[in-house]
Amino acid sequence: MENKKILVVDDESRMRKLVKDFLTREGYFVLEAGDGIEAMDIFYQDKDISLIILDVMMPKMDGWQVCREIRDHSKVPIIMLTARSGERDELQGFELGVDEYISKPFSPKILVARVGAILRRAQEEDTADVMQAGGIVLDRSAHTVQIDGKGVELSFKEFELLTYFIENQGIALSREKILNHVWNYDYFGDARTIDTHVKKLRNKLGEKGEYIKTIWGMGYKFEV
Repeated sequence: MENKKILVVDDESRMRKLVKDFLTREGYFVLEAGDGIEAMDIFYQDKDISLIILDVMMPKMDGWQVCREIRDHSKVPIIMLTARSGERDELQGFELGVDEYISKPFSPKILVARVGAILRRAQEEDTADVMQAGGIVLDRSAHTVQIDGKGVELSFKEFELLTYFIENQGIALSREKILNHVWNYDYFGDARTIDTHVKKLRNKLGEKGEYIKTIWGMGYKFEV
């Protein structure tokens, strides 16, 4: 987890220093903000922040407001710090998309351990969004496809179709099944819709288009 960038937001400078010292020892790079407005300025300027440690009670803009605004733009993990430990506050935090809720006073070592656990979980989720098959790399979160390192422009449905194929490698998929999962039809629609998209997808994949095999009278199978 070295070199991960963490933003620590707290109006108490002693608290920020304490948290920063412990995080820095573990190899993290720490940014500091003394209030919510300063935190949002840093958040908008720096796109590489991996996690935010956010105090609830702050001047100018409190932690709840900061959390709401961040969640409008990002899924970056957030740990909320509060002097209050009421269940109502915790529920509010989780409803806003807070990943962890820690009451003051707390053990800095426990905080660092929580930071590590959340970052590992976030990294695993990011990895799960990336699928690879025979030189094709598909990133669901970024909505990108690369073939042997070169980007390929796919339409939304072509992207969904390729995703479904890669998720079901080696499995024979009927047109009805593809229609239900990719087009969300509850009935068997026009098979030409699928055939047309498969033809376009094959063309865009170039040589890799051969991975999409036609099963006559049934549908398709993706096989490397």
